[in-house]
Amino acid sequence: MPDLMCEVIGLRKTYGGLDVLNGVDFSVARGEIFALLGPNGAGKTTTVRILATLARPDSGSARIAGLDVERDRRLVRREISLTGQYAALDGMQTGEENLRMMGRLAGLSRAQARQRASELLAQFELTEAGRRFAKTYSGGMRRRLDIAAGLVGAPTVIFLDEPTTGLDPRSRKTMWDIIAKLAASGVTIVLTTQYLEEADRLADRIALIDGGRIVAEGTPAELKRRVGEQRLDVRAPNREAFARMAASGSHIAADEGALRLSYATDGASRHVRELLNDIDPGNNDVHEFTVHQPTLDDVFLTLTGHAAVKEKAHV
Repeated sequence: MPDLMCEVIGLRKTYGGLDVLNGVDFSVARGEIFALLGPNGAGKTTTVRILATLARPDSGSARIAGLDVERDRRLVRREISLTGQYAALDGMQTGEENLRMMGRLAGLSRAQARQRASELLAQFELTEAGRRFAKTYSGGMRRRLDIAAGLVGAPTVIFLDEPTTGLDPRSRKTMWDIIAKLAASGVTIVLTTQYLEEADRLADRIALIDGGRIVAEGTPAELKRRVGEQRLDVRAPNREAFARMAASGSHIAADEGALRLSYATDGASRHVRELLNDIDPGNNDVHEFTVHQPTLDDVFLTLTGHAAVKEKAHV
């Protein structure tokens, strides 16, 4: 397909006997925002490192803009930009100097590098800060400058690995607006994130990755429909009550630590009452309940048995 900018087929990678990637497949079209959503240790960063030619797969293949990431490494690197979780800037240079330096490294002439730096500072609303040392920038400004530096060479595919880690809500929203505008301009974006709201808001399509495997893929709406139109969450007062309700087996997800069980529902009061009567016929086991729209975390919990965010080493 001429507009297929990223193709991943059967990627496998093992570190120290651990299967970090276990047959990962997906594709991303031109101008699409594609999110890899999952906990630390799921394989998101390893996938991006392979696509960015920083690591080699044990087996499988990947192509960027039709170029093989192993056979055509140098050509692939001309097509991509990679922004990691933390800004890779020289704090002792100004914002403008950082961008001009990146331009020169990308092969631009001095005049071209100066012009490109000016364009990017304006695009990322950093013109006034352009002559200040980067070390004086706020976290949000540093992330914007970092992404701007990655765009000096006009890449066709951008990899954003946890781009809003550590940002406050306002800075995160600014980053979301920038990412959406980049995609609207025709740039293809592959985004890794643990922030459920971020994936839900930005991504055209999402792949849920867990244990080195893609467990589900689709638009945010498609994924949410997999757990029903709405969701009833009930919380038990103790483990004995939780065990009695769980024994029915009609729940779609269970969190024993939180003493919470979840059930699919259409949200109608009659159906909610019927569910509660079935779950707790003696009216003793349900401590509290809520009805809400399904979230991506609901999808992840239903498909994997655990939430999408948990602490592990990054791989």
